[in-house]
Amino acid sequence: MKLAVFLSDLRRTEDTYERLKAEKLGVILVENGIYHAVMKEGGKDSPVLNKAGASFYVLSEDLETRGFTSAQVNPKVKVVNYGDIVDLIMNDYEKTAWL
Repeated sequence: MKLAVFLSDLRRTEDTYERLKAEKLGVILVENGIYHAVMKEGGKDSPVLNKAGASFYVLSEDLETRGFTSAQVNPKVKVVNYGDIVDLIMNDYEKTAWL
């Protein structure tokens, strides 16, 4: 299964996120979830970005709303807009989930 997961909170339910298994996993950071793409925790990347084999995306409009620029985004994360997210959902992933 090819799964796209929207992560909308800085705090996450670790059990659910860690148990996700998919042939292809895309993690789309939106709303307050964008902080995983731009902030360090104790000098380290957010643990969200350590999910093996996952592709990470962050919504540019939510970055800008919170005062960040694409230059501040972790290199593991691709900055996308709404149109890109629609393309990802329609072309690259079979199912979506919201955490």
